Amino acid sequence: MIDKTTLFEITRLKNLGWSDRKIARHLRIDRTTVKKYVENPYQSFKKPPRSSKLTPYLDRIDQWLDQDPEVKATVVLQRLHEEGFGGKITIVRDLLHKLRGPQKKRKAYIRFESDPGQQMQIDWGHFGSLPYGNTNRKLYALAVIEAYSRMLYVEFTHSQKQHSLHQCLLNAFLFFGGAPQEIVVDNMLTAVIERQGSLVRFNDAFLDFLRIFKITPVACNPGAPYEKGKIEAAIKYIRRNFWPLRSFEDLIDVQTQARHWLSTVANVRIHQTTGQKPDERFEDVNLKSLPDLLPDCREVCLLKVHKDFAVRLDGNTYTTPPWTIGKKLTVKTDMATVTIYHGSKKVVTHQRCWQRHCRIEYKAHTEQVKKMKKRLWQDRQIAAFASLGADARLYLQGLIEAKVAIKKNVSRILDLKIEYGSAAIITAIQIAMTYNAFGADYIKNIVYQKMTPRKKHPPVKLKKDDLNRITLNEPSLAEYDAHVMKRRKKDD
Repeated sequence: MIDKTTLFEITRLKNLGWSDRKIARHLRIDRTTVKKYVENPYQSFKKPPRSSKLTPYLDRIDQWLDQDPEVKATVVLQRLHEEGFGGKITIVRDLLHKLRGPQKKRKAYIRFESDPGQQMQIDWGHFGSLPYGNTNRKLYALAVIEAYSRMLYVEFTHSQKQHSLHQCLLNAFLFFGGAPQEIVVDNMLTAVIERQGSLVRFNDAFLDFLRIFKITPVACNPGAPYEKGKIEAAIKYIRRNFWPLRSFEDLIDVQTQARHWLSTVANVRIHQTTGQKPDERFEDVNLKSLPDLLPDCREVCLLKVHKDFAVRLDGNTYTTPPWTIGKKLTVKTDMATVTIYHGSKKVVTHQRCWQRHCRIEYKAHTEQVKKMKKRLWQDRQIAAFASLGADARLYLQGLIEAKVAIKKNVSRILDLKIEYGSAAIITAIQIAMTYNAFGADYIKNIVYQKMTPRKKHPPVKLKKDDLNRITLNEPSLAEYDAHVMKRRKKDD
């Protein structure tokens, strides 16, 4: 079993044409292991090793080494004990030995140029926030630049999460029409989990994404922005040239204006360093073809459908068909849409709302609920139960909201009415409602405890069982009283 970093190296070296034997010898692993993961990279992986006891103190140790690069391990251990460290000197010596390797030596800044299609550099920039009604959403931009041509792509988002990084990179590759050999990143957590000097542990999800495109990640050294100077300059250019004197309605408007600016200004200007237009210089770039099956980079979560036939997401509610009430559905989101699935079947797609405390409804869902309620009240047994009076109708509404089996419970309560009488059932309903107890079992327990059943005379049994289940609506005696009073007035 190997980790995902080793898997990435196996895939990268295989893409370079190395044999299984050569890869195994280079990585110091068994040749059969190489063959197994080349044939099927989707294997289980071992968990990364536990962090060192010194992990919480790495920043402090770096500060001490900056003050005195030759400080002894014994002195560092003394300072660590003052900070609460309880370990021994061996682990401190091992760490200092790693940190004082060749990677800690200061190097002169040298400008370099990449070959066409070899490298892209990426970085995030923060651009304040966008208002949506009473809600403000932070606004970020991921800039991607092809190093040789200085061809630029930028995408604005309201998130810097893992899925946002992957979606923006995928859109960038589609914009450029291909993928580079390598991609240069800083030490963002969505790309780099941990590093000590030149030892870098990349984010597993980031490696999985890049492996599909056969791209090698390169992480800059901390405090060395010149190692990705092209993208640093691009972020400044976006702030100074695109951002000033503009107004935006929403995220889509920001991105629309940005794409127009890229095609009319940023990528057609004479670049100060190259002396050429980026789009013209980009004609010499030959990127790797994108795979036929592109990854789905949307954020995925599992959400329950509440009794208002909607799921809760990011401060808003999005409706679903009423038959999904109580179920857990898969919700996939990007910057523009919210798509809801039941298993692998798509149920509905909503436009994403960035204002909070809103209900995003699909008209057909509301109509379905109305039809379901109409059909329910037209049912023969439901109508018979409702004819018992206002308390019965209130109790029926409570049964609906409690999401119990309506027809089954109503049928059982009507059976109790035959045994105990209407008055007993209405009294039991009134008692049950005071305790918010909705269901035939509650009514049954109440009438058993408080009332004596009437003498029961079994009705005549007919051959057709459906005829034995016929229930008549309870007549309203008030209507008869009104009719009698009307006749008396006429006689007088």
